[in-house]
Amino acid sequence: MTEKSKAKYCGEIQHLRGKLCRFATAAVLCIGCLGVDGCSKKMIDEMMPALAEGTSAQKTERENDDLQTQAVHFERTLSSYQPLKKEYHFYFTYKVVHPWWDAVGLGMEEAAKQYEERGIVINYEYLAPDAVSAQDQILRLFEASLRGFDVLGVDVADIGQVAPAINQLISDGHRVMTFSSSDASKEDGCRRIAYVGNTHNKEDGAALTEALCERIGYCGKVVLLVGTKGAPCHEERAVGAQEVVARYPEMEIAEIAYDDDNVENAYQMTREFLKKHKEIAGIICCNMSNPVGAARAVIEAGRQEEIVIVGMDHDQEALHYLKDGVIYALGVQDCYSIGFDTIQVAVKIADGLLPGEDYPEKTEEITTIIYQKDATEMLRVLYGEIID
Repeated sequence: MTEKSKAKYCGEIQHLRGKLCRFATAAVLCIGCLGVDGCSKKMIDEMMPALAEGTSAQKTERENDDLQTQAVHFERTLSSYQPLKKEYHFYFTYKVVHPWWDAVGLGMEEAAKQYEERGIVINYEYLAPDAVSAQDQILRLFEASLRGFDVLGVDVADIGQVAPAINQLISDGHRVMTFSSSDASKEDGCRRIAYVGNTHNKEDGAALTEALCERIGYCGKVVLLVGTKGAPCHEERAVGAQEVVARYPEMEIAEIAYDDDNVENAYQMTREFLKKHKEIAGIICCNMSNPVGAARAVIEAGRQEEIVIVGMDHDQEALHYLKDGVIYALGVQDCYSIGFDTIQVAVKIADGLLPGEDYPEKTEEITTIIYQKDATEMLRVLYGEIID
């Protein structure tokens, strides 16, 4: 890097961010890595005491001091709505058998229990394949449509394939909703009745990537693990990540890969990334499986001091990697509330209510970005682990 290019870099940082002190320091860190593409996490950690008081990432962590206890809301109670029937039958299918959807299932179970206490029986099936398949999802929906369920619910695996099936079921007189992490809305040409879940996947991907970018000093190469091709939540997070990286001239996405929301695939893909791109500074993960696979590969390569990993959700292994500093940040979705509210909305849809009549078209659930200091409490709250 020439002196002229160094000056140009500093000028671009100042222009983009408008915070001279903080980003002049970040530029110095990058210049200190001459001969290496990207900044080392270890070097930045060693320089952190010299940084100006409170970067935005640090402020985010301070502002979130108590958010780990708010990330998942277990103290949920049913709304005051009085159901019109004494018994309901629902069918829900989702992308793949996975702990993330187990957490959604716990929320469903609690809502059903509270309805039972009011004298209302909620019968439901909650099923998924062992591997993501839009065709499998469509077959499950059409099979269920022959069995007289009050409402069919689906966590969309692929908008292009599943939305036409939803539209056909609606035309045939069935009530269909979407739930969980992936919607297929009117904007997508889908006629589903309502959606309960994450409505801000793109923003989640952007927030995690911004945290990563700041952590590595806004310079270096990163790689992106997406998940399932066509899955709205994974694709939207990837878009958010790419838009953030594109803001910073000294950053680059070296490669993008789809791991089908599978830990082993993410592990193998990360191993290949590390062989092909020796200078990787960060890994952006767009689902719950890939931060685990990425962390395993990074540890195996002995590069956990160099590479910053960010990703989604509350996998127990991922939370341990967060606690140990291998993963830098996780975006935890409130799966429990997703499940709880899905049952409530399904009851209202079964009663013939339309969106706007006691429930919105989209019931938005929260995502909380958590850091190393939050990991121990999250392990306690979610998994009952007591760590001294």
